[in-house]
Amino acid sequence: MARDHDIPMDEANVVRTLEWQADHATRNGAPCTGRLVRAFIPLLAGTSKVGQRMREWPGLSLEDAMPLRLAGGFHYLHLTGTDQRIEPVYRGQVTDPEAVEAIVVGVVADHDEALLAWFAGPPQTNEAGRSAGIMAQLLWLSGRLGPRFELNEIGSSAGINTMMDRFAFDLGGVRAGVEGSPMLIRPEWRGPPPPAGPVEIVSIRGCDVQPIDLSDPAEALRLKCYVWPDMPERLARIDAAIALAARQRPDVVQMDAADWVERRLADPQAQGVTRVLFHSIVWQYIPEEGRGRIEAAMAAAGARATAERPLAWVTVETNRQTFRHELRCRFWPGGKVETLLGEAHAHGAWVEWFG
Repeated sequence: MARDHDIPMDEANVVRTLEWQADHATRNGAPCTGRLVRAFIPLLAGTSKVGQRMREWPGLSLEDAMPLRLAGGFHYLHLTGTDQRIEPVYRGQVTDPEAVEAIVVGVVADHDEALLAWFAGPPQTNEAGRSAGIMAQLLWLSGRLGPRFELNEIGSSAGINTMMDRFAFDLGGVRAGVEGSPMLIRPEWRGPPPPAGPVEIVSIRGCDVQPIDLSDPAEALRLKCYVWPDMPERLARIDAAIALAARQRPDVVQMDAADWVERRLADPQAQGVTRVLFHSIVWQYIPEEGRGRIEAAMAAAGARATAERPLAWVTVETNRQTFRHELRCRFWPGGKVETLLGEAHAHGAWVEWFG
């Protein structure tokens, strides 16, 4: 590979993006996905439409999750049985970089147009494992604001985490949620357990600019394609979410996040219920103007909050300086300072609780 100073500026950014994403996947327990993404780099020097699309990617390819868009396309070819050449890479049977690169180049040569289509939109997973960090923060808030919550999620994707009122949780030995649920969230717990206490979710809904309908087999399959194939436990959670959605569809509307937040905050709020805005690994995908509107709307609603009608902002988001996934909470009235309550694995495998 050429050195950075021999690569056009945009292409150098793409190379760094691919390298970072490969390292990130490997550090997060998906070395097979890491090898796959790293093998995308030689495509930049080829003549495929996929390679050209990556070379000419506008803006910040990392924030756009460009490598994961293509990785989803590869997983689709595998899950549908369209092309099984990538299977030994997913199984960890082929690990030599040159051998992985040869497979990737061959697959792209045969499926160039089909893979190109996967660049059209960002990955959507809304991983159920991240709900562990949300529930832990609700337990923390319960002792401060009361046990009853109205939950509102932006970036809901398929609405998996808007069904967390039907999940069962084991958070460091602290139980919450619905016992016997097919969706058991039990991450490796580090640090002290969260405070035990009641949490009653009186309502839960969400929005997304392009929601996925879990009742549609094609859309459910697309959602699965964005799950890293060397993480079977995540695929099992997707199956559990599909089963829950078949019983009762999640309440998710197609709408811009800022528009929806402003509308939800303007709606009447029940007395004795904390209104919560929550989201996980979505903030980076919201345009700067939208983020500013949401912050302004929350600040204005916080100024109106009372002890009878509190407001909270609960997040599991990526710190763009450290690339750690942080559990942060802010609530009103009385708590204008954001509190860092812990950190978590990107897909919920573990939670480290600071409390």
